[in-house]
Amino acid sequence: MTPTRRDADYVSGETAVLFVDMQKVFAEPGRDPSHPERGPDHEFYRTLRQTVIPNQQRILAAARAAGVEVLHTVIEALTRDGRDRSLDHKLSDILVPKGHPDGAVIDELRPTDDEIILPKTSSGVFNSTNIDYVLGNLGIRYLVVAGIVTDQCVDMAVRDAADRGYCVTLPHDACATYTRERHEAALRAFGGYCWVTETDTVVARLQAMVR
Repeated sequence: MTPTRRDADYVSGETAVLFVDMQKVFAEPGRDPSHPERGPDHEFYRTLRQTVIPNQQRILAAARAAGVEVLHTVIEALTRDGRDRSLDHKLSDILVPKGHPDGAVIDELRPTDDEIILPKTSSGVFNSTNIDYVLGNLGIRYLVVAGIVTDQCVDMAVRDAADRGYCVTLPHDACATYTRERHEAALRAFGGYCWVTETDTVVARLQAMVR
């Protein structure tokens, strides 16, 4: 049945969770060469440690318990020298070489052997991976999106998913960007494309699928 509202109840077998760029190079301080000034006490990393990652762990546990599909997308080139990267990533000097340990999903969200990992070399996972094809094959209509950063790659995932017919949920406290102001501005900007809610509600919805 086609959803008739953005906050429609999730449907078993039609729901997936997508974690965006929760990888070591961007989520752990001291690894991102593009931002050496952002130490462990930076607002971004504090928010990740104190709020975002714990909330994502709760969502992940609830999704797995409910048999909900879990997907991870990471920024990672298909080659060691990154020659396959998008022009934007080349101009922005963003390179996570194929197979580099920094490109791995953080330990707190480590994928199981059977969870799907989609490497990308653009901001939008729908632009540089086959995620739409994969979600279609899985029969997914409801997509929960969480990750970093809110006003860049998360924004793109939400908008592109909505345009392709997915009913998108965004738990605002399971996402982060570099300042609170940017986070709030992003939610106001793309909130019309999704249901903006909180982790508690998403977890409760996922747990209800088990009963």
